[in-house]
Amino acid sequence: MATVAETDTERDLPGTIRLITEDEDIKLVPEPTVSPNDPLNWSPLRKAWHASLVLYITAFTAATSNDSGAGGEAMVKNLGISYGVQNTGAGVLFIAIGYWTLLGSPLTTLYGRRIMYLLCLIWSFIGAIWYANIETKQDAIWNQLFVGASESCAEAVAQLSLSELFYQHQRGTVLGLYILATSIGTFLGPLVAGYIAATAWRWIGWATGIITGITFIVFYFGLEETVFDRTVLVGTQTNTHHRAIDSSEKVTDPETSHLPVELHPAPEASTNNRLESALEARDRPRTYLERIRPITPASNLIGTGFKQYLTRLWHTIKLFYFPAVVFAGLQWGAQDAWLSFYLTVEEDNWYDAPWYYTDAEVAIMNIPTLIGAVIGCVYGGWYSDRFVRWMAKRRGGVSEAEDRLWLLLPSGLVNPAGLMLFGITSAKGYSWPLPYVGLGFIGFGWGCAGDLGMAYLMDAYPEMVLEGMVGVAVINNSLACVFTFCVSLWIDASGLQNTFIAIGVLSFAIHLLTFPMIYWGKKSRRWTKEAYREFLYIRDG
Repeated sequence: MATVAETDTERDLPGTIRLITEDEDIKLVPEPTVSPNDPLNWSPLRKAWHASLVLYITAFTAATSNDSGAGGEAMVKNLGISYGVQNTGAGVLFIAIGYWTLLGSPLTTLYGRRIMYLLCLIWSFIGAIWYANIETKQDAIWNQLFVGASESCAEAVAQLSLSELFYQHQRGTVLGLYILATSIGTFLGPLVAGYIAATAWRWIGWATGIITGITFIVFYFGLEETVFDRTVLVGTQTNTHHRAIDSSEKVTDPETSHLPVELHPAPEASTNNRLESALEARDRPRTYLERIRPITPASNLIGTGFKQYLTRLWHTIKLFYFPAVVFAGLQWGAQDAWLSFYLTVEEDNWYDAPWYYTDAEVAIMNIPTLIGAVIGCVYGGWYSDRFVRWMAKRRGGVSEAEDRLWLLLPSGLVNPAGLMLFGITSAKGYSWPLPYVGLGFIGFGWGCAGDLGMAYLMDAYPEMVLEGMVGVAVINNSLACVFTFCVSLWIDASGLQNTFIAIGVLSFAIHLLTFPMIYWGKKSRRWTKEAYREFLYIRDG
């Protein structure tokens, strides 16, 4: 493949980077600093601990958001709370996940990452205790508001935290681990809850509350803040603390860091002095108490930040203008939507003839889906990183964000096939192995479609990770909410087999959106470049 000429325009285009140097080495993006506070410079053990905590809370909140259905039959028999009421609760859950992610995102940029994790654990505790004490229909619905809000930290902040620990060429692998954690929680949560419900369903809530309390203590004392200001120039490839600043260079002045690059004034002696002061303040090693403060105010916080909160919230909403945000949201949202269908069939059909499954046997049906998801995560994560590097080498070292999308095409066949296979065999009363094979295929699509869609978005707009993931979360959970309310009506109207054939076709159509993104994705990045820079200007100013 011909080498791409790196014109000024292409170098400035988000999502187009030189990934491989002329010496065949991987270029580190973002550029490393020498600051001990830079999460990229943390020791491997320190990174592993922080990443493990983030992946743990991702899995835990995914589990708590999917385990309420295990107590559904007991609620019907003992409290007279119908499945329709429980479906309403599930809709409230998805709304809470998506829109608390949106409402909470400015808090993350203004007050640090830790505050969102701690708040979400508080919501989890409230939701869990409320679930354990359900007595009325209102209880069954509104406890899910807090359970959903608790998962919001895993919808955008988790990806941001992980992206701050690792370089861009590791992004697919890291997101693969994130989707794997989500998969473990999503599919094993109902499994564990099913075994608990077999003896005492209220202990689903009590157990969650106990685990949440322990988790809060661990997170308060063990989760470090990863906020690091990269707007100040530091020595990158040298052993000195600060590199010399040439008079022809553009520097980032704390007083002008909100301006686009080409608007930065020429450096002067006073600017250099202020730069040195900023560097010293930023690069002084933080104490342990500073690293675990609940709130780490942003360097550009004005007063309480209330006006900035409203401004950032409004500009985050405007991100639906970016095609990559909509594309990633649809890919991940579709997987959440199909989740409502096959879990509903498992819970509504497989307890009856011809299977007569128990709670434990229905719960075990999550195992093949998890196996497929693990395979999908490896394919869409680790393998996609290798594929992107291979594509960059063919292009003379230049990587395009759309390179990763080619790997979505096999999922466009496997995922719809799995939906149809599971639906048709369930309608015909088949048992092992065909329905389980279908669930494995569905899991593969779950594992790689979300991973590749979100990795593409992060590659395309690398400085907009949090806000991009917020957009994905809103689309994702809005779709899941809509399908949660219509799944039973659709199956009743069209029949189980025809419904799953239809959603299989829908899955295929959504995957087909990959072709226009491969073809026009770079044009859309060029088209939205100024809007992207304006967004960063407003957010960081």
